[in-house]
Amino acid sequence: MSTPAKEFRLKCNLEQHLSLNMSFLSSWQLLKPRHRQRLPEPEIRPNWWVSLGNDITPSNEITWQEETIAIYQTQPIISLKQRFVIVGESSLINGDIDQLLDDLDHRDNIPEVLSELQGIFALVIWDRSQRRLWLARDAVGGRNLYYTINQGILRVAPRLRSLGKFHPQKLDYLALRDYLSCAFIPGEQTIWEGVKEVRPGTIHEWSDPGKSGKIQVYWQPEEQIGDRDQPLEYYSQKLRSLLNQVVAESLPIGEPVGAYLSGGLDSSAITALASKFHQQEVHTYSIHFGAEYPNELEFANLVAEHCQTQHHILEIQPETVWDNLAITMANLDDPIGDPLTVPNYLLGQVAKQDVGVILNGEGGDPCFGGPKNKPMLLYELYGNIYNHFPNRLTTYLESFKKCYPHLPELLKPEIWQQVKDAPSVFEPDLNSAQEYLNRLMLINIKFKGADHILTKVSNMTSAAGLEGRSPLFDQRVVDLSLQVPPVYKLSAANEKAVLKAAVTDVLPASIIYRPKSGMRVPVGSWFYHHWQQRTQALLFNKNAAIAPYINQKFIKELFNPQSPAYQKFGIKLWLLVSLEIWLQTQKN
Repeated sequence: MSTPAKEFRLKCNLEQHLSLNMSFLSSWQLLKPRHRQRLPEPEIRPNWWVSLGNDITPSNEITWQEETIAIYQTQPIISLKQRFVIVGESSLINGDIDQLLDDLDHRDNIPEVLSELQGIFALVIWDRSQRRLWLARDAVGGRNLYYTINQGILRVAPRLRSLGKFHPQKLDYLALRDYLSCAFIPGEQTIWEGVKEVRPGTIHEWSDPGKSGKIQVYWQPEEQIGDRDQPLEYYSQKLRSLLNQVVAESLPIGEPVGAYLSGGLDSSAITALASKFHQQEVHTYSIHFGAEYPNELEFANLVAEHCQTQHHILEIQPETVWDNLAITMANLDDPIGDPLTVPNYLLGQVAKQDVGVILNGEGGDPCFGGPKNKPMLLYELYGNIYNHFPNRLTTYLESFKKCYPHLPELLKPEIWQQVKDAPSVFEPDLNSAQEYLNRLMLINIKFKGADHILTKVSNMTSAAGLEGRSPLFDQRVVDLSLQVPPVYKLSAANEKAVLKAAVTDVLPASIIYRPKSGMRVPVGSWFYHHWQQRTQALLFNKNAAIAPYINQKFIKELFNPQSPAYQKFGIKLWLLVSLEIWLQTQKN
């Protein structure tokens, strides 16, 4: 039998319940400036960076330097033949850094060596012989890597914040447009003009920071539909065999493991397989927001009991969320307007007391046809008939249900004029020749996966000192998902049929076949009942960080029940509050 679930109630006196370091969870009351506490200064991990250029300023932060290249805040590893110098973050499946360096020493084709890596990584490699710098990021985006060029010097870092002093911190207006539309920033752009992200599945080569680097794409998700005549069981068996392998490889050796458990199919499947293969304790973690709001604890408890895990339940109160907004936003690379960011941060602070590695079920919807694809499929089928949706891009952006319809009024006129006709990174995939469901899945994997989900997982687990692992976003699982005919992923009311069939023997039928209810963060209720005055004081302040870009008068429409903008006002306000606080933490 599993141990009865431990329940925590997270209020403002969080430290009494969890014995957490409150210097890390400092309360930040967003009132008038004279009443505001000092913004938190988080310990951003990892905090190293690399500079390449002819005029590198001497610094006591330099840990290794050779002529035009310097490494800061971390010690590099040098290959046996002394040719290659490497720094980075990695969790490799098919080897380790020593093996990588040995391969580099003995093979001439550096991109080929890097493209063969499996796992998650963000690596910077200096070739001392050829005087070239290589940047490489894993296929799906489990780790991040950013770069900027300023005054002839290329600087690279795994955290956007580490580059803050090397660029003027001028907002990229296209990134702002996309953030307000999607709640994240897709593609190579970041919120800062002149700072870019190395895209997943790419390798960059730099020899002269005064010129553009060469970019090679070594992997990208592609539709590879197999035999359409094969039955569902054929694909579900292939998927199960692969999931067994991937989950087993994700488990730490000789120590307990944790799993975030919502009670939905994806997190339940990962929990069940982890429990099946792990020889140590499995801890599971679920959240809810109080008895007055819908939750999925019934299903999470059922899975925890079925899998005999050590189960932990956290009740998160609105004051705790507000008090931890600043520290959460400060730990995000780019702003992410997902209301689950703060609960994810708090959950990590609890999980770190028990485990060092935490699994999650992220990736199930993008890879196997979750319910969020349904509206787009319906629009594709019926939109042209009723002439209601003018084009796929508009339909897609509206499907996020964020601020896209309000951009002409929300953005300052001069900004809107600059961005309104600029192309979107989504358009090429939306208009490709692939199966329509697979087009949507490719976009979700390439952008929502890498730029929202996996970045959030990486940032929030790193903030807690945890290593987060996402088995359903493993490159091999993604590849297999794109071989499965769409009918086995999403067909009428049947969602994720292939994933359900793959794990039917390790989960109760009531979990496999239950309707997806979902548990939403009740931000609408919280803004209305708890945060309204504080939000208005924050967003209507003439000195607000968003004031130069956002029409503050229009924000008032979000508080007006008679306004069309009032629909889903909580999500829209969360977007704006998150952006405001994120910008303030960057200026700290």
